[in-house]
Amino acid sequence: MSMYTGGGHHGPPEGRGGGPPPWPGYTPAPAVAAVPPQGYPYPPVPPPGYPYPPAPPPGYPYAGGPYPGYPYAPVPPSPVVLTRRQKVVRFVFNPLYAAQRVFRPSRPGLVSDPLVRKLQLWRTLLGAAAWLALTYTYTAISSAEDVGAVASDRFGQSWDSVLVLACTFPVVVGSFAAAARGPVRRLYLRRALRSLGAVLALMAAMGSFALVAAPGSQGLRDAVGLPGKIAMGLMFLWALGFALYGTGLSLVHVFRTADIHELVPPVLATLLVWEMAVLDLINGTYDQVPPAARLVFVLGAPVTVTALSVWEAYRLRRHHGLSLRRALRP
Repeated sequence: MSMYTGGGHHGPPEGRGGGPPPWPGYTPAPAVAAVPPQGYPYPPVPPPGYPYPPAPPPGYPYAGGPYPGYPYAPVPPSPVVLTRRQKVVRFVFNPLYAAQRVFRPSRPGLVSDPLVRKLQLWRTLLGAAAWLALTYTYTAISSAEDVGAVASDRFGQSWDSVLVLACTFPVVVGSFAAAARGPVRRLYLRRALRSLGAVLALMAAMGSFALVAAPGSQGLRDAVGLPGKIAMGLMFLWALGFALYGTGLSLVHVFRTADIHELVPPVLATLLVWEMAVLDLINGTYDQVPPAARLVFVLGAPVTVTALSVWEAYRLRRHHGLSLRRALRP
């Protein structure tokens, strides 16, 4: 005899006119919807304004279907890490890369303020634009010889800047290290080797121009023959790119003296620019310029650099906690 009402039909009696379930605790299974509920498990298309693209990233090896991170942001590609051999090859064949490695600060833990870096860059660009405007306004350029004379004059000023820096650099760094206490002094002297290497590298690059183009080196160029002249020409082109780009980086980063301490660049830049202004006044630079314009141009650079240096030191102390007292104490 059957234990539940419903005769020979198996299953729950609901819907067939039968009575209640024949056993205690019986619960009918819920009906399965033919269409999944809205939003389950993810929307078929991203909602409006969704920040990530629904399509797989370029070069994804699988066609169709969800990719890793969908519908979330795709994983960014890992940065390319060069081996030591690749770095050496790029250093030898790419003078711009070599200049970046030599003249750009790279000390671990270096404080880099984006706003200060932008102002340093604009200071350099505005200085170059002011020099070009002054040269174009007050210098008569009517032939290629005049262009060569102006370029030679500017090259001479750059060489003087390097020589002045070579004299000022050990004084500033030596005084900074001498004022330090304990192991911090040795640390600053060890860090100064990179900045000294940058100064020597720029001096060597400028000195190589004389080896290739100076009349006194004609005997050497004749002795090496055609292969030697080709090698010297390639070396000249490499040194030219290295020196031009390196000079710009040196002006912006003050010969990577931030590797010693972040407060050294503003101090060194201020002293260097005032020394160059005094030399320009003594040597009679820009003598063809009217006295008023000459005074504004010669003194405008040191005043501007001094103001920026004071503001940079203030920002380093206010926002990054770097002060001279903390720098000189271990």
